[in-house]
Amino acid sequence: MTPSVSDTLVLVTGGTGFVGSHCILQLLQRGYRVRTTVRSLEKKEKVLAMLRQGGLASFDRLSFAEADLTHDRNWNTALQDCTYVLHVASPIFLELPRHEDEMIRPAVDGTLRVLRAARQAGVKRVVMTSNFGAVGYSHRDHNTPITETSWTDPHEKGLSAYNQSKVLAERAAWDFMAHEGGDLELAVINPMGIFGPALGPELSSGFGLLQKVLDGSMKRLPDIRMGVVDVRDVADLHLRAMTHPAANGERFLALAGGTMSLLEISQFLRRKLPDVTQRASTRPLPTWLLRMAALFNTQARAILPLVGIYRNASNAKAKQLLGWQPRPNEEALLATAQSLVHYGLLRPETGAR
Repeated sequence: MTPSVSDTLVLVTGGTGFVGSHCILQLLQRGYRVRTTVRSLEKKEKVLAMLRQGGLASFDRLSFAEADLTHDRNWNTALQDCTYVLHVASPIFLELPRHEDEMIRPAVDGTLRVLRAARQAGVKRVVMTSNFGAVGYSHRDHNTPITETSWTDPHEKGLSAYNQSKVLAERAAWDFMAHEGGDLELAVINPMGIFGPALGPELSSGFGLLQKVLDGSMKRLPDIRMGVVDVRDVADLHLRAMTHPAANGERFLALAGGTMSLLEISQFLRRKLPDVTQRASTRPLPTWLLRMAALFNTQARAILPLVGIYRNASNAKAKQLLGWQPRPNEEALLATAQSLVHYGLLRPETGAR
């Protein structure tokens, strides 16, 4: 007999994060009981503040567990009585590690730590947050869209340590399921660029990029095209993959559809929010010039691997199999810019008309 939603306990790892907080919000709004992991219980108030920002006033169905992806302690306690797990958390680095293994090992080991504990606790299904970097960076046929059958080669030239960590962690998860998973089920979500409304002032990397475009910090715009998805739709897709019978053993690309260049994004937001985007650049940066700058500029060197990447991917699987209907790219981007304004990171220029 399937338990009712109100009797179902879901663990969300990484409750303080952009995606994790929206997953918690939607689960509580739909009547689930939720437990979330935080690295320190001192972060509890931060999560509650984010949920209040999302419109919640009651937290009697929410509990907290202190657990860290780099340690075994408390995971068995965190997973006790849980039916589902949304494994959203990734190891956090305040600055780039000196060696890529310092980012990759914790991501792989943390994923396996959660899966082992989930299997031991009798969890029905884990939904894991991976990313597009695990899917599309080795796709060579530009005449066909990228689908969930594609895999990024972790040794792809120019692949960031972060994307390496994602592809290797996801590979490790599927390998674990094949050899040690037992009755545990797994589904994986692979989002592209996640935008949309923030529930708190600590903003994700996508917000940082958009802020640089809109406040004029990025004087000229490199040839970067982005697939976009709203964080609310990413959370919704996690919940659909959590319960839908057909989602077991599947991965799902999460994107609204199509791509937008930084130039197109800048032009769109200048039209929609003219009072706070006067400084936004609409000047393209030739790739040859970026390559020259990358020889001696670390910021240019960090951007260069993103230039010219083919990101024409398909969201058909999530839509057809799970009935997922994402918001348009423009709605997600506008909500992001509005969050930048809300948290004081994008202001009208003094004296602007």
